[in-house]
Amino acid sequence: MRLWSMPAQMNNLSSWNHYNPVKVYCEQQCIERLYEIVLASEAGVFDQQGSILIVTTAGFTRRGITAAVKLQFKKFKTIVFDKVEVNPELDFLDASCDDLALEPIGAIIAVGGGSVIDTAKVLSVILNQGKKTPLAKIFREGESQSWQGSIPLVVIPTTAGTGSESTPFATVWDSVTHKKYSVIGDQLYPKAAVLDPFLTVTLPYEHTLYSGLDAISHALESLWNVSSTPVSKAFAVTALNNAVTALPAVLAKPECVESRMAMQMASFFAGVAISQTKTALAHAVSYPLTSHYGVPHGLACSFMLTNMIDMVLKRPEVRTYKELLLNVRGVLSGLNLQDRLKEYLSYSELLKLKSEMYHPERAKNFICAVADIEDLLTEY
Repeated sequence: MRLWSMPAQMNNLSSWNHYNPVKVYCEQQCIERLYEIVLASEAGVFDQQGSILIVTTAGFTRRGITAAVKLQFKKFKTIVFDKVEVNPELDFLDASCDDLALEPIGAIIAVGGGSVIDTAKVLSVILNQGKKTPLAKIFREGESQSWQGSIPLVVIPTTAGTGSESTPFATVWDSVTHKKYSVIGDQLYPKAAVLDPFLTVTLPYEHTLYSGLDAISHALESLWNVSSTPVSKAFAVTALNNAVTALPAVLAKPECVESRMAMQMASFFAGVAISQTKTALAHAVSYPLTSHYGVPHGLACSFMLTNMIDMVLKRPEVRTYKELLLNVRGVLSGLNLQDRLKEYLSYSELLKLKSEMYHPERAKNFICAVADIEDLLTEY
């Protein structure tokens, strides 16, 4: 069965551009100095009147992180929105925007992983529009995305993988249609990102693993992308060099702050890379696995990366990165990803999703021609 066949050539590297306006601060134990850091960022966050909306999860509120952030901004009225859960749903986001529509919000601070940051991004653009339930109109009724500015946003990632702190995208899931959508636009870039490795030290093993796999997937998919540029390649390679050493180290020794920091930087750099190129085939394959079977995103987009590396290594334009790709392959091979995947669905169930694994925009970004997705799967 032929699903797609993509151009087997990379972009002309003599013509390219790059844009990423996120101001990043990387500092250990900075939560007590957050107010000072945000002011120093000159991000324009406090130029407006209004309340500060803190977007996070109930878990961070229970652990006292939300209170610590509020304390830093005691001069301002703060509103806490801690209802975020994994893989934010379209209807949840629209309802949340409707609930907050009357609040005069002048700035947003997001504390959490990719789902929290994506939620905050959606709130930042929709609450600035003053419209009701726009996501349903856009993704279910076909209205175009047109964002007129955004509420200034500062993000504090507590995982190391999604790279959402450095991208102009926000992921939206729709369990009604079993689809994944992207809210996109330069307005979704955060004003500033604060990387504090101490906020990731207590992250459980599987959360550390799957977020780390997401960062690796982003970097690889940017590196072997038809839209790659010298800048995106540099960020992707740096991300992979960090991750290939830091991910095994942090899985073996979770309390190692240096490894946690290296993974945060890998996540950020990979995010900068995909901001330019967007993701590719592995992410297209991942969406139905997560939507139908709840496969964690990092696992869903990485379980076939070793086979993709084998395919890409045959391409002459990646010879420069052969040693790095082989090192990444070695790390991935040691993580038993096929065994982890079969905890969620069987191989026969996986094959039944083949027709949903095609996403035109993502698939065409891959530098290799793929006749049948089954060619990249390993039976388990």
